[in-house]
Amino acid sequence: MFQTFTVTARPEQGPPRLAALRAKLAEAGLTGFLVPRADAHQGEYVAPHDERLAWLTGFTGSAGFCIVLPEVAGVFIDGRYRVQVKSQVDLAHFTPVPWPDVKPGDWLKEKLSQGVIGFDPWLHTVDEIGKIEAALEGSAITLRPTENFVDAVWPDQPPPPRGRAIPHPLEFAGESAQAKRARLAADLRGAGQKAAVITLPDSVSWLLNIRGSDVARNPVVHAFALLHDDGRLTLFIDLAKLDAAVQEHLGPEVTLAPPADFTAALQALAGPVRVDRATAPLAVWQILEAAGVKTVPGQDPCLLPKARKNAAEIDGMRTAHLRDAAAMVEFLAWLDANAPGELTEIDVVTKLEGFRRATNALREISFETICGAGPHGAIMHYRVTEETNRPLGSGELLVVDSGGQYPDGTTDITRTIALGEPPAEARACFTRVLQGMIAISRLRWPKGLAGRDLDPFARYQLWLAGQDFDHGTGHGVGAFLSVHEGPQRLSRTSEVPFEPGMILSNEPGYYREGAFGIRLENLVVVEPASDLPGADPRPMLSFETLTYVPIDRRLIDASLLSPAERSWLDAYHREVRERIGPRVSAAALDWLEAATQPL
Repeated sequence: MFQTFTVTARPEQGPPRLAALRAKLAEAGLTGFLVPRADAHQGEYVAPHDERLAWLTGFTGSAGFCIVLPEVAGVFIDGRYRVQVKSQVDLAHFTPVPWPDVKPGDWLKEKLSQGVIGFDPWLHTVDEIGKIEAALEGSAITLRPTENFVDAVWPDQPPPPRGRAIPHPLEFAGESAQAKRARLAADLRGAGQKAAVITLPDSVSWLLNIRGSDVARNPVVHAFALLHDDGRLTLFIDLAKLDAAVQEHLGPEVTLAPPADFTAALQALAGPVRVDRATAPLAVWQILEAAGVKTVPGQDPCLLPKARKNAAEIDGMRTAHLRDAAAMVEFLAWLDANAPGELTEIDVVTKLEGFRRATNALREISFETICGAGPHGAIMHYRVTEETNRPLGSGELLVVDSGGQYPDGTTDITRTIALGEPPAEARACFTRVLQGMIAISRLRWPKGLAGRDLDPFARYQLWLAGQDFDHGTGHGVGAFLSVHEGPQRLSRTSEVPFEPGMILSNEPGYYREGAFGIRLENLVVVEPASDLPGADPRPMLSFETLTYVPIDRRLIDASLLSPAERSWLDAYHREVRERIGPRVSAAALDWLEAATQPL
């Protein structure tokens, strides 16, 4: 099994660790300390060595941070985690803070009249620290770069990861690493920049056509890179990760160096050097500025090229999704025949991974499977453990959000399933969520619009009913890379225009704490919209759906659907049947035929 069900953090572990940290801060003359989720590479997912937030507080979500003060420790979490955090931290010692509604600078001014707050400059970006400092301007509260005091009190901190890297074949990458470097180097020359600093693990992995195992579930390598304007690249990486085949794959234009040499290499650069304010650690800026190297703020040069998938990457993603859909159909047919019965959430997760493994192509799951029955479905990023494992109950809803990492692509799919006869209110809510998914799937929009422009279409029917959900409608997805990928998002906060080749999730939801959760998710790829008779002569975009798995018709109140929505759903189910039917067993095919009948 890739997934485990052990408890990784307990609320009772937090208070003594918090006390040890406060004692260390007092010795250093600090009033407080920032504890982020991030690591020095600023990726969303971190290795055990960097799970400082979880170790200190018990909170295991993929986003958030803690500010430790003498009398209060605020755990800042967004809408996805406001239910989860209450069960993971000791509420007598840690205070959940709704973020970004409450900004850290404002919170500090409310809690302190004066003080010095320490932070590790390798774990925070320029933008992040700059926003806090701007909010503190005029107060007697200051931020100070320091050593990492969590590491100082973490006696059994795991070592940094040393996962082996592998080449990513050209047939799946669609472009050689040399061509990528040359293309990006030409952009640097055009901008008058001598080099670019690259710190994001998925950027390094994409640029060099390598994949790794430094972070669970995401096939990335931990490394820093300097891309020069002539296409040469210096890679700062633990050489134990690279065998002879990988070193040959990298080629002579890639110079290898240990991470300890990164600082000296930064100091020796001739500027201007591009550094991303949103992704590079503040320490990088400090090193360059102290050495007198001219810096230029600019986006990581890999971000947009990586997001705009080429034809080979899109074809690989299509193939991976068909393979994954067949595994999902086998799973749903099994679930329908056996649930609720004596099954538990762990039984469901285990069985689903088994069907994916049976494809003989699964390299990893793409994230910890979210499998929440009844009230657990309302915990958006619920992770079942041996202690929380819950039997499936008749009349409940079951949310299953899962995905796989395959050599040709990354998948991410959510289905909400009825266990017996669902309550009428749950069916109405489910139908509104479905209407949001259909609205996004059917959209055509003028080129130049961003996620914030499209996101409301997913919420319209929920809004009419006085309902909403506290997460974005969709995130970018990598091609055998990180399941969460930027810079594009389908979210009210995203201003990045959509471009052909970008892959996103389409996943509206609805959550009623203590009762049930609902989420539906397909992956989609941006493409030029087809021509329409009489349409204006302006470029339009649309989505191609990549995910082909039935949607539970037992949860649909068909009376709420418009004729166009019914038509889309029936056509989608017909295509699911045609594409996936030849790929599944006879028993699963019988189930699929019934599950995809017209409404």
